[in-house]
Amino acid sequence: MEINREDLVYSKVVIEFVAVAGEYCSFLEQAGGFAKRDFVDKSRKILPLLYYKATLIPPTEPFFEEGTERSVTEEEWDTIHNTIRARLGSHDDYPEILDPVARDTDDRVGGSIAENMADIFQDVKDFVMVYRMGTVEMMNDALWECMQHFDQGWGQKLLNGLRALHHLIHGGHNLDEEEDDPAQNEEKRDTENWIFTKRQKFWNKDEDQ
Repeated sequence: MEINREDLVYSKVVIEFVAVAGEYCSFLEQAGGFAKRDFVDKSRKILPLLYYKATLIPPTEPFFEEGTERSVTEEEWDTIHNTIRARLGSHDDYPEILDPVARDTDDRVGGSIAENMADIFQDVKDFVMVYRMGTVEMMNDALWECMQHFDQGWGQKLLNGLRALHHLIHGGHNLDEEEDDPAQNEEKRDTENWIFTKRQKFWNKDEDQ
């Protein structure tokens, strides 16, 4: 069946995915302004929302043979990565099991929340930039590429990082110490209009009733 690309790229599920992806990128670009506990808490809220919105995207096919333009530079990736790593300090690293069903407990590598989140940033920011400025065909191809990367890369990285963030919140870690946070006195960021902030308030309101 022929895909109506214009209907797809302007569909409700795609627009909502773009909105959450944009908020994720803005959040990481402002990561230096959050205290460690606040950053971990907000990360574990927006990551599941980003994952959920990605799972709702219907399949499409690329229009052009060549890939879409990349906007995230190596320097920008480094800035995002280094800011998150400085924010988390010793809490950034976690053990990653390569094969969850393997019985060999030595089958482990070192994981990094900062690296996972920066890699996700690169893929979704590249998509958002093309979506906001491209033609329907370019928007379609950027969406297709982003979903390919989701299937093969950043979806798993998101889940790995989320597992580590969950452990930081519920594993008895002291996230209130700030010796690894050089930007702790930076001006507090305004996140009142972010989707996951609004939904958190809505859920909290329901719980209070």
